[in-house]
Amino acid sequence: MSLRRLNPPLHLLRAFCTVARFGGVSRAAEALHLTQSAVSKQIQELERWVGIDLFERSRKRLSLTPAGERYEKAVSVLLARLEAATLELITSGDGGGALHLSVLPTFAAKWLIPLLPQLREQHPQITLHFVPFVHGYDFSDPELDCSILFGDGHWPGARSHYLAGNDVALIAPRPGTPGFDLRSPQDVARCTLLRHVTVPEAWQHWSEAHGIAGLDALAGPQFDQFQTMIRAVSVGMGVALVPRCLVQDEITAGTVAEPLPGGGYTSDLGYWLCYPEARAQLSTLVRFRDWLLAARRPAPLQDAPAVAAGPG
Repeated sequence: MSLRRLNPPLHLLRAFCTVARFGGVSRAAEALHLTQSAVSKQIQELERWVGIDLFERSRKRLSLTPAGERYEKAVSVLLARLEAATLELITSGDGGGALHLSVLPTFAAKWLIPLLPQLREQHPQITLHFVPFVHGYDFSDPELDCSILFGDGHWPGARSHYLAGNDVALIAPRPGTPGFDLRSPQDVARCTLLRHVTVPEAWQHWSEAHGIAGLDALAGPQFDQFQTMIRAVSVGMGVALVPRCLVQDEITAGTVAEPLPGGGYTSDLGYWLCYPEARAQLSTLVRFRDWLLAARRPAPLQDAPAVAAGPG
């Protein structure tokens, strides 16, 4: 077997991975800025090249064959590494270039954005491009270099560096709001407890930290963004547990109150800068990471090593 056959053209592999990602030719053609006919021909050419059907076709719908699934997983990783290596080469001259970042909206607005003038001053050659945040991450996507995620610091195949968020504050409506005269942790049990969907156990951890029994940790309204929770507290809907880095401005301004000194707790969760091993040496990412870790506050947790990617 000739070596040439073992090296299909990159444009065929790119078309294959894009069709697999979008599940069809139409959206893949839009992403590749090609016609649907051109993409279909490239898929057919690749199948002739390898001599194996990569897609099953039924009623104009495409789904990967078992062989296609295995091939797509391997090829997509290789393409991502190639693109990262090329970007590293292009930008290595001045240490600058574009960096594609996804970040949770509230953390971006409250913590990251206020720091970016420092980044521009210290590293004017770095340009950040914010891409839409989705729950989870897909570092096989060439348009994503790194993410800031909320969790325990362990994501398959990713290096993680702690930024902020483990210091959790108990917040309540401003002083004088009827029903919120909180003088001890025991008084919290009679308030409406606002909860965040990604931290369902927060009130349980808080009650254990303060030795409070009889707290219904699963009662109360649920929210999907901390910013919404903060606003709900400010209008008197209840009390909430929020990472201090997201609510310190409101506490300082008096929009919400922190009624109990030492009334929060230290969480095992927080916000982490994450990126795949394949991009670990990207010069732009290295400079952004080092700047961000120097700018973070308060004192950092230990950074988490990369863990092997699981089957999912």
